[in-house]
Amino acid sequence: MTSIESILARQPRAIARAATLIENRSVASEALLQALWPHTGTAEVFGITGAPGVGKSTFVTALIRELRQENKTVAVIAVDPTSPFSGGAILGDRVRMQEHHGDPGVFIRSMATRGKLGGLAPTTLDLTLLLDAAGFNVILVETVGVGQDEIDIANMADATAVVLVPGMGDEVQAIKAGILEIADVLVINKSDLDGAPKLEAELQMMLSLAHRLDNWVPTIVRTIATEGQGIAQSLTALRSFKSHSKPKDRQRQRWIVRLEQLLREKLSNQISAEQIEEAARAVTSNESDPYAIVNGWLKQIRGTNPFEIDHLGIAVKSIDNALGFYRDALGLTVEHRETVVQEKVNVALLPAGKSKLELLEASDPESTIAKFIANKGEGLHHIALRVPDLSTSVERLKSQGARILNEPQLGAGGHKYVFVHPRSTGGVLLELIEER
Repeated sequence: MTSIESILARQPRAIARAATLIENRSVASEALLQALWPHTGTAEVFGITGAPGVGKSTFVTALIRELRQENKTVAVIAVDPTSPFSGGAILGDRVRMQEHHGDPGVFIRSMATRGKLGGLAPTTLDLTLLLDAAGFNVILVETVGVGQDEIDIANMADATAVVLVPGMGDEVQAIKAGILEIADVLVINKSDLDGAPKLEAELQMMLSLAHRLDNWVPTIVRTIATEGQGIAQSLTALRSFKSHSKPKDRQRQRWIVRLEQLLREKLSNQISAEQIEEAARAVTSNESDPYAIVNGWLKQIRGTNPFEIDHLGIAVKSIDNALGFYRDALGLTVEHRETVVQEKVNVALLPAGKSKLELLEASDPESTIAKFIANKGEGLHHIALRVPDLSTSVERLKSQGARILNEPQLGAGGHKYVFVHPRSTGGVLLELIEER
């Protein structure tokens, strides 16, 4: 079997190897996740969060037991603090949920936060995709337990349970930012303790004052996880919220967060730690400012292919007549119209994807466009390339013997431009435009 087939067959070793690739952000992990993507989208994902010591792992163990009685396959992602020595999870799954380790219908994986705040590891969502593709019916994600900073799970899970216990100051903790907002179900664990009724009353009072945009009132469930009490009710409450919520809206929000994270990762990977260190030194010593440095990095990232087509200039006898085709028949819209006095030309800009069509109409019989049409007729007049630094590009072209037709000046739309003679470009008039 291939590794993909082994994962789809839910082979534990194949899943574990793939999870390691994902956690280490291996180059192969991206291709792996792309191959698995068509097989995702069926698992229920429930988040379990709360402060340390509330019994999250015991609660998760009891949930596994309840789900296995339903004949559901279960995967658990247990997010732990990062070891300062190995960089891995401090606790690890070997000391968690021991009763389920021999069950082929259960897969348990510990992940280290690796310094990320928010209660989850950076690749937790990617790991849920792996486990979803592997065919697990339910995925339980237990956060690291950092107090009031576990907001990431609310964006990732179909429903989130916040576990509290009496006598730990949770009456105050629950008021703090995030707890009531991320809790779809409030679980009072160890509810046989004396403070359970008081904690439930406090939560009820706070829920009466709060109002969520989705109009959901979190369910309060009392549990004694060590004895399995209240676990079935907790699972029912989680599924009730999942049924109440709009899955597509929740998925869209989930992917907004993840796509932004992926973009940040891809961009940040283009800049080395040494560059960041040197930039920090330059900012500290006032040799540069942070904005110039970041803009320079963006130019560097684009530097492997700094040129993009900005527009195609098309000479026409009449813009209004030409719009009968480009606007009315083709369906393009006119973004901007103006007269560029120094060029003696009327201009209409029509966006086409990331580029534009620039319709050029002579405003004077002696203009360049009028002479072009008289000699060659209507048609393609020039191609415009967008460059990050016009001055640098012009100097480089001059050093190579290219013929530049004008000094940099402002054109249609307010951009700075120069023209390069067709003899230097292989027969096409080339315009270089500086990015704004």
